[in-house]
Amino acid sequence: MRIFFTVILFLTFMFEGFSQFKGKNFSVVVDGVYTTSARIYLNPNSSDPQLRNNNFPMSDVFSYGVSIRYRISNSLLIALGSEYMKAVETGANLTLFSGTGTRTIKVDDGFKLIPIEFSLYYILPFSTENFKFTMGGGAGYYFGGMIRTFGDASVSSSVKKTAYGIHVMVAMDYFFINNISLKSEMKFRDPQFSVTSRYNKQTVNYNGETLKLAQKEFDSKINVDGVTFVLGLAYHF
Repeated sequence: MRIFFTVILFLTFMFEGFSQFKGKNFSVVVDGVYTTSARIYLNPNSSDPQLRNNNFPMSDVFSYGVSIRYRISNSLLIALGSEYMKAVETGANLTLFSGTGTRTIKVDDGFKLIPIEFSLYYILPFSTENFKFTMGGGAGYYFGGMIRTFGDASVSSSVKKTAYGIHVMVAMDYFFINNISLKSEMKFRDPQFSVTSRYNKQTVNYNGETLKLAQKEFDSKINVDGVTFVLGLAYHF
């Protein structure tokens, strides 16, 4: 292990001139973000384990974000970033009361998520003048809410518990112009948060039929468990 760290330190000093980001300390990055999967748990407080673990899976979640990075040394960057994630799919069945009994309908379920993440990047010593390879990790604060719409009804949500999490990532910047680079990144994180959602009305007009909700509010849990891929454009100054 001591030999490993000795080699890393040797390579860091050997390639120190190449590790710098064109002599710029700051960079602003605009990102397009793709997350492979997420899950919505519609009965997270159930005493039945099978019902509690039952979830509505979602895939191919796209979002966008922005971050600012600062080079604190030749081999270290710190970054503060955020993004806006929103995904909705037609999925879960919901049972409502009608004039003659009950009706089961499909609803559009989804979530919105805004992460605020602090990250530390290590600039790998084999980086070159045009290609900067980094790896790192950090911590994030996550807040968001549940989305559900059907007929003329919708919900408003409040987060029950503050969500914190950690993440790790590997990234690369390619400088195709002196102070502009194309950034690619792969990130692993697992944010989840619980919310309480309240319907905006008790009686719903659904395809011309009047239906009544069985409950005014409900609990759910949202877990964004997929791998995150990021492609962005960075301006260095």
